[in-house]
Amino acid sequence: MQSWLRRKSIDTITVHEPGRRLVPTLGWPHLVALGIGAIVGTGIYTLIGVGADKAGPAVLLSFVVAGLVCACAALAYAEMATMMPAAGSAYTYSYAALGEAIAWVVGWSLVLEYSLVVSTVAVGWSGYFVGFLEWITLNSGWDVTLPAALAAGPHAGGVVNLPAIVITFLVAGLLIVGTRESATLNAVLVVFKLIALAVFVAVALPAFDMANLQPFMPYGFPKSIGADGVERGVMAAAAIIFFAFYGFDAISTAAEETRNPGRDLSIGIVGSMIGCTLIYVLVALAAVGALSFTVFGKSAEPLALIMRELGHGTAALVIGVVAIAALPTVLLAFFYGQSRIFFVMSRDGLLPRGLSKVNPRTGTPVTITVFTAVLVAAMAGVARLDEIAALANAGTLAAFTAVAACLLVLRVREPGRERKFRTPLAWIVGPLAIGGCLYLFWSLPHRTQLWFACWNVLGVIAYLLYGRRHSLLARG
Repeated sequence: MQSWLRRKSIDTITVHEPGRRLVPTLGWPHLVALGIGAIVGTGIYTLIGVGADKAGPAVLLSFVVAGLVCACAALAYAEMATMMPAAGSAYTYSYAALGEAIAWVVGWSLVLEYSLVVSTVAVGWSGYFVGFLEWITLNSGWDVTLPAALAAGPHAGGVVNLPAIVITFLVAGLLIVGTRESATLNAVLVVFKLIALAVFVAVALPAFDMANLQPFMPYGFPKSIGADGVERGVMAAAAIIFFAFYGFDAISTAAEETRNPGRDLSIGIVGSMIGCTLIYVLVALAAVGALSFTVFGKSAEPLALIMRELGHGTAALVIGVVAIAALPTVLLAFFYGQSRIFFVMSRDGLLPRGLSKVNPRTGTPVTITVFTAVLVAAMAGVARLDEIAALANAGTLAAFTAVAACLLVLRVREPGRERKFRTPLAWIVGPLAIGGCLYLFWSLPHRTQLWFACWNVLGVIAYLLYGRRHSLLARG
């Protein structure tokens, strides 16, 4: 049993051998942009429609619930990240606080989260890209639309979602070029993304109609199954659009590449969460007030659809074009996080060590980035947006629960250790994060819960067959 609970020392967690170290090049502006780029994306551009379809106008409450849970988790992340400024995020914190076996499960869940997030965002981006091509065809007379077989996965009548595959590999190529270069481009695109959302709010708010908010909660608060077999309710929507709020955990994976982690990580994590929560509430209010949720609830591009329905074709075009240009910032942030999780697990010996080699010229883990691109492109080409978003949420909820538990465990085990950032009211925030995550997990579709269980059974088998025997702690 002792071998299952072996832990890394916090004092040595940032010490790495040559050739497997990441280069610190990022400042707090890069981290805030990384966080906003990750958080403000598919959730508000596309999943607001999925959430409204499940909760009606009460999707506003769904955003509030998901935001509160994420805020508690973000505070826990800020303390852990500044205490252990190493790549790996929740996996690394769990290795130091809870033991290797639990760290493996958390890392395995993060692999699921990041892979599926990138796939989900790629599918969402494809929806806007295909809509943009249709607009060009309609207004120019040039037929530039993609064949239906290449514009969507099998669930939508196509064969493969080619745009989703292409954008995945383009972002992978950018990350291979260099971390700082990627982060700088990300910051520029984030500005355009925020401008597009400001345009949407400025156009949609004047069209606000209280009648669109009635009935406010047509499907009730808790998750329930309707006559059509679909799970609906405020919590069912919250469990899906929870996807819209996380992204700050991608910041924690950048700890090892941050120049001043003690200060910059807490600014990036907390700052991006506060800013994005305000943006989300404002945009969601404008959306459900401007148009009945029954109109945009099933659209792949709900914000652009709302603009067109209101007679603002130019604004719809602006939002669609910026979504095409800026949604890849979400891809970049989570793709970055995914590659770093794989990288750290490989560096610890739990995955093949050859994957954790850093390219001496670019300072990036090229092999693992290419491997991740192949994996997520395959999923993005055939997956459904709502299903993969729900499964990604399951992995994230597991990671958030673990980080909140690490916060409480280390407050007891090492109360005197220096904390650059201290979570306020830790014994309230921590349990709230854990309880909220468990409730959201329960609110996920039943099939999602079963798939998540199957994924972790597979993970435990992989750990027993490979990770446990090849762990560097086992050898040492």
